[in-house]
Amino acid sequence: MDAEKINLFIATKGSNFPTESIPMIKERLANISPESEMAIMATEYTSPVLSIILSVVLGELGIDRFLIGDIGLGIGKLLTGGACGIWWLIDLFLIMDATKRKNFEKFMMVAC
Repeated sequence: MDAEKINLFIATKGSNFPTESIPMIKERLANISPESEMAIMATEYTSPVLSIILSVVLGELGIDRFLIGDIGLGIGKLLTGGACGIWWLIDLFLIMDATKRKNFEKFMMVAC
């Protein structure tokens, strides 16, 4: 992939990934095949802002965790009501980083 496309990808989707992973993403994008390039461009990444909004509104039901693919944690939060609000409060601080990590994992799986 050429440098212009890499910079465009980082500019449009870079906020969906952890900051420390951006150099690794750039390196991976520079060395991918055209088939992988199309797959990466077509992949949808979960917005960390959407996950924090859902966490505030429906976090006690585990919807935020279901959104990012943590099904087990989502069921746990659903069954315990967010552990009576404690788990929900902790997740308010953790969900954005968890979303970015999950997006990075998805990117790495597609970019192989």
